[in-house]
Amino acid sequence: MFRTLVNSFGKASSRSTPSLTVRFQPIRAFSVSPASMQEYKNLLVETRDKVALVTLNRPKALNALCSELFDELNQVIAEMDNSKAIGAIVLTGSPKAFAAGADIKEMCNTNFVDNYKNNFLGHWTQITEARKPIIAAVNGFALGGGCELAMMCDIIYAGEKAVFGQPEVKLGTIPGAGGTQRLTRVVGKSKAMEMVLTGSWNLNAQDAERVGLVSKVFPADQVVDEAVKTGNKIASLSQPIIQMAKESVNQAYELSLSSGLQYERRLFQSTFATHDQKEGMTAFAEKRSPKFEDK
Repeated sequence: MFRTLVNSFGKASSRSTPSLTVRFQPIRAFSVSPASMQEYKNLLVETRDKVALVTLNRPKALNALCSELFDELNQVIAEMDNSKAIGAIVLTGSPKAFAAGADIKEMCNTNFVDNYKNNFLGHWTQITEARKPIIAAVNGFALGGGCELAMMCDIIYAGEKAVFGQPEVKLGTIPGAGGTQRLTRVVGKSKAMEMVLTGSWNLNAQDAERVGLVSKVFPADQVVDEAVKTGNKIASLSQPIIQMAKESVNQAYELSLSSGLQYERRLFQSTFATHDQKEGMTAFAEKRSPKFEDK
């Protein structure tokens, strides 16, 4: 069913979707955090230095998103967010699909009253509450909920064959986890309208980079490693300062310019109460590398 939907969306795209066949290097052995010792039904979890690598793992369904997957994902993100050993999180999928959309079988027979009372999809956005940076490493299809999940992350890196789209109208519904809101703030009203209203105008990786949806595009077999590399670079810095910086950037989407500037200035001023601000500026003056202590 999921392959049929993906094939349908791909054919309706404004441009033909390139072949998604890529060669990947063998997986190396990495250290494993205590949280990742637990086995998950829909996820694979490992650590690479100070980065938690979380892989969506529903290959038969092209990583279609379901409530059980988000229960597990929220648990893992929360554990990593509270781990002193982790400074950043990378979220990825398979070579063919980051996530090809929501699990249609799970939701097709639900009704409005139950969905409203239970706040259906409400817990899908819980990962946006993480204090630590989350980097999406996207290969293959990121459609519907998959595109929305990528946009919940703080940075998106795309493999050169990645495809982003919001095809929900073809299923008789609309995006429900940020597709009409986050997408519009990134690509603008006209492009968002075109993607959401037609359900068939997908963005390839290069176009997604051009309009600012993704930060960088890499060869498909390198995107995860590059995301981990960026994650470790972030993790090497002062974690309280990184979290303040993330918080301030996110407020740009919530506040007016004047309120946002004031918010930023107050956070900037508050950094002067930290040890790491003193260490960072002193190290710069003394022409040496800083030794941050996350305090």
